[in-house]
Amino acid sequence: MNQKGANEMSFSHLSTNRVENLSDVNEERVARAVGEACIRLHLAEERVCRQITELFRDDFIRALQQSLLWPSEACALLVGRSCGRFDIYAPWNVTLPRIPKPPVTPPSPPKPGAPQSRVLFLTDIHWDQDYAVGSSADCKDPLCCRNESGSPSWNQRAAGFWGSYSKCDLPLRTVENMLENAARTGPWDWVYWTGDIPAHNIWSQTRKQQLSELTVITRLIHRHLGNLKVYPAIGNHESTPVNSFPPPFVHGNRSSRWLYDTMAEEWAPWLPEQALKTLRHGGFYTVEVQPGLRVVSLNMNFCARENYWLMVNSTDPANQLQWLIHILQASEEKGERVHIIGHIPPGLCLSSWSWNYYHIINRYEGTITGQFFGHTHMDEFQMFYDEATMTRAVGVAFIAPSITTYVNLNPGYRVYLVDGNYKGSSRFVLDHETYILNLTEANRQPEGGVSSLLPTTSQHAIFHPDPNPKWTLLYRASDAYGVSSLFPSDWDGLIRTFLQDDRVFQRFWYLRHKGHVSEPCIDACKTTVVCFLRSGRYDELEQCDLLEFGGDMVSAVRKTLC
Repeated sequence: MNQKGANEMSFSHLSTNRVENLSDVNEERVARAVGEACIRLHLAEERVCRQITELFRDDFIRALQQSLLWPSEACALLVGRSCGRFDIYAPWNVTLPRIPKPPVTPPSPPKPGAPQSRVLFLTDIHWDQDYAVGSSADCKDPLCCRNESGSPSWNQRAAGFWGSYSKCDLPLRTVENMLENAARTGPWDWVYWTGDIPAHNIWSQTRKQQLSELTVITRLIHRHLGNLKVYPAIGNHESTPVNSFPPPFVHGNRSSRWLYDTMAEEWAPWLPEQALKTLRHGGFYTVEVQPGLRVVSLNMNFCARENYWLMVNSTDPANQLQWLIHILQASEEKGERVHIIGHIPPGLCLSSWSWNYYHIINRYEGTITGQFFGHTHMDEFQMFYDEATMTRAVGVAFIAPSITTYVNLNPGYRVYLVDGNYKGSSRFVLDHETYILNLTEANRQPEGGVSSLLPTTSQHAIFHPDPNPKWTLLYRASDAYGVSSLFPSDWDGLIRTFLQDDRVFQRFWYLRHKGHVSEPCIDACKTTVVCFLRSGRYDELEQCDLLEFGGDMVSAVRKTLC
């Protein structure tokens, strides 16, 4: 029997009852079918498949039960259209105030010598407590370079001291070295930190481990950055099971209180009590950074398709977007500028959530002067356009590179130069810089060259890593792209340059991968990337049409994005 048939059979046992009526026997059948699917599709080794099924089964089945799905609908959700049809994420709309949108004043560069704010941006640390130097960097598991990865065979790479170009996360020493370097690269005015602390060993994580790592990294940031204000956002890996973020209507042990309460405790030195209150409620908050500038930290897990709790109800979870509108309207009336931070970029969110967010960006384009995200591990951005014409750029979501190497990247961090703290400041991003640790130089080669990595000697290879590796400036955006400002219209113009001048696009492709890329991006690859850059809204097909690359390519891009 093929895998799809096995999965469909597991649901056929449930055909006369809603999912809410699952018996213990049927729960076991569903869990077993999912585990077998993982094994037969070679998604991971059997050990990993079994562990991840056990970790996810209880919460996932409870979410299915509360969703009141029929088995055919659950099958369609999990397996595909071969055994049912159902669109669980029905359209919905937030309510915007009837107050007219103020006239839009295009941003202009500040006067020469105007103050600038230097903002350190950290995202996607992914610290692996079990990182092991010399272990296999090319194991069969979803995450390698660990004690359980074993020793490398003759055709496999060994995990480096500071990190590895593979599907590996980072040892704590690299995270601490990054913070030491960032402290020296300052001074900073404040820090944005958009989550994903734990490693990618999602099959074997526990709540105790997640909270321990949250505490260790938070206190490490305190130690190295001193009294700087840090404004965090919650990543999708903070919870276990990964992506599991029940909305506030879920109570008891299955709720996210275990996570939010610890975050509030650890982040209390950075956030006022009112912010901690909404953090405990739903993982989001707002704070005045300086007079005239407010930051809003969103819990983007409430927009993620991978968050299976949204099967129960995906309509504006925790009323977060309606709350955001309230904050933005108050800021508009006070003349404040607002920065939005979060983990998952809005263009990757569920369709209705993404469309509503797009409406909000359009309505408050005169108030929102910065959007900052992570999650993809790449150095990229996504555009927002005037909904009336879909041609005038009204906003840009900056997507910063990860600190982790996962997958096949250099470690990196971002610096934003923002119009500073003075009367009349636009608070727009004026420029940004990316710093990286070149792992080739930091790790160096083991003594004896490649031969010392052969199976007979791999466990005894003598590595000579640089004890004081150098984090270097990879690029400054204005210099790399030859632009004098970085307003939304400038990023839109840069995309047009990508289409006209492939040398500039290939430069972007190299920088997107933090200076470690194996081959150029051409044809359909380029089309897909450019469409992603234009699509700050999920399934924003119009932006693919505007690329004029031809029907087949655009169709492929649509499948990728939608």
